[in-house]
Amino acid sequence: MASNPNGTPGATERGREGGGATRCAAILGPYQSGKTSLLEALLHATGTVERKGTVKDGNTVGDTVPEARERGASTELSIGHGAYLGDSWTFIDTPGGIEFTLDSRHACMIADVAVVVVEPEAAKAAAAGPILKFLDDHDIPHVVLINKMDQASESVRDILAALQGFSSRPLALRQVPIRDGEKVTGYVDLVSERAYRYREGEPSALIELPGSVAGREAEARNELLETLADFDDHLLEQLLEEMDLDKQEVYAHLAETLSADQLVPVLLGAGEHDHGVQRLLKLLRHETPDHTATVERRGLGDGEVPMAQVFKTIHAPHMGKLSHVRIWRGTVKDGDTLNGAKVSGIYAASGGKLDKRPSAAPGDVVALGRMDPIQTGDVLTPSGGMPDSGLGWPEVPQPVFARALSVSERNDEVKLSGALAKLAEEDPSLLVRQDQELGELTIWGQGETHLRVTAERLKSRFKLDVSLSEPAVAYRESIRNPVDEHARHKKQSGGHGQFADIRISVEPTSRGSGFAFAEKVVGGSVPKNYIPAVEEGCREGCKRGPLGFPVVDVKVTLTDGQHHSVDSSDMAFKIAARSGLQDALAKAGPVLLEPIHQVTIAVPSEATSKVHGILSSRRGQILGFDAKDGWPGWDAVTAYLPEAEMHDLILDLRAQSQGLASFTWTFDHLQELTGRLADKVVEHHMAAAG
Repeated sequence: MASNPNGTPGATERGREGGGATRCAAILGPYQSGKTSLLEALLHATGTVERKGTVKDGNTVGDTVPEARERGASTELSIGHGAYLGDSWTFIDTPGGIEFTLDSRHACMIADVAVVVVEPEAAKAAAAGPILKFLDDHDIPHVVLINKMDQASESVRDILAALQGFSSRPLALRQVPIRDGEKVTGYVDLVSERAYRYREGEPSALIELPGSVAGREAEARNELLETLADFDDHLLEQLLEEMDLDKQEVYAHLAETLSADQLVPVLLGAGEHDHGVQRLLKLLRHETPDHTATVERRGLGDGEVPMAQVFKTIHAPHMGKLSHVRIWRGTVKDGDTLNGAKVSGIYAASGGKLDKRPSAAPGDVVALGRMDPIQTGDVLTPSGGMPDSGLGWPEVPQPVFARALSVSERNDEVKLSGALAKLAEEDPSLLVRQDQELGELTIWGQGETHLRVTAERLKSRFKLDVSLSEPAVAYRESIRNPVDEHARHKKQSGGHGQFADIRISVEPTSRGSGFAFAEKVVGGSVPKNYIPAVEEGCREGCKRGPLGFPVVDVKVTLTDGQHHSVDSSDMAFKIAARSGLQDALAKAGPVLLEPIHQVTIAVPSEATSKVHGILSSRRGQILGFDAKDGWPGWDAVTAYLPEAEMHDLILDLRAQSQGLASFTWTFDHLQELTGRLADKVVEHHMAAAG
């Protein structure tokens, strides 16, 4: 039996000994909504921790990594286990920053229910919009907790209305606040019609229903029942006939609609002060589905053959690779083989602690040790066979921010490559590229914080001193005018010499056509066996044009030449062609080309006009905008934008959209860049090249 640090039975074991259900809840919410404090309160309420930590003091079960504690905000998943009234629970606290969204989505995919934590401000409701949209799209049952009610100054009705604008499921208020002046001191449960007063660090106390809230309670209860009746004809008949409703029947209807993701209950609380935490736990216990319902919902089949799914990969110091999984069915034992990889250790994670266990049962969330070939999202079975359906793993979002990465010590470059490979395996939204042409190692991610956290992990975990800088742009150059050029290579140094003489025509071609070569030699002035060497020399000459960049969209035609029966060779013709082309390019009106990308920006509608301004200030060409399909209240703006203007685009977009905007991009074409901007690019490039 695994034990927690206090020596008492582990949470999962306590739940199993009681014969209860095994469930997993993902805790989601926008940045600074209070998720980590809520996790701490839940673990305290379930007896997992005797004394709560705080984000301020940096001693919570979640956010154990230095990057999170330094920021006072989650940068990766935090897992905690607890037991409540005989049921076993796993709680997964997820990062609130949009740059770490992929972790949150992965946690949702293996959870039975999601708890969406929001602040009590209608203006901040949009921040929860993408979260609610994802849960709706994937039919994941979820609950909304309006947190920090001790700081609330707005009407709960207004907050609920604002949130409803971003949810395709009806939001059903389950409690109304009791106020003493401007301060929220408790709540009334709309099903039991019981009133409670909040108590600091303790369960709420039952009190008499205050007369001041009776009218609002009756109105809100009626709204709840009418919403619930939309899914049950019998309940609708009872309401129309004004019959007394059986409260247990109402609870059963609520559990059914939540499990089917038809309705979203909304609770009130303040996790930092334990307000409403017990009520949240009771709702989760009585109304949310267990793992068997989740297996059925996702179509993963049934039976006793073990099946697990990886939702997070970690390379832990002194432990090696850990694959965090949810056991969908069957029992997984230490030493079992899944997907051809041997399980080398089973661990229950709680914050930064790992408790070793001999096996894991259906519904458990555990880490499997040293399964090196296994990747995040993999479904694991003894045979390696996949289910026919139910996978539906979230796509990795396209990266929107890049930085060139370098190490202070050249000897650390090999070590850096290995460290980046591990971090990219842990975080599929991190992309690592080695650009041979530009001589740069670049990392791509979801924003500035994402890449700064990556750099900090390289330092704290791998002892690598790295620096980040703006990456170079892959400029090209071409020519405006056709040119004829004569080139001769002649060298005599004893024995056989070197001789080649060619005449070429160089002309610009249509944009995007690349390099073309042709020959119109007559009479054998350049023997055919030397013509491939001429083409190779011309291609080499295009690698660096007179402006310092690769040359594209030109056609070279070999028209004439001379050779020597003894001194001519492939090398001689190659050298002549290369020098001749470079001379021709310098005379042909060289012009700088910059890459232009087509970007599609997703943004809340109220910020669309600001996006237009951002694009215009960055030399963008707006192609149009329309409502974003399937996203009420959002627009999609499409534009052409120079690559040089994209490096920090996401920073401006998020600054003008409550941190919500994102974009996708694809290379579209090369476009001439002239004037002072072009001069500065060339000057900078020449200086960098020495």
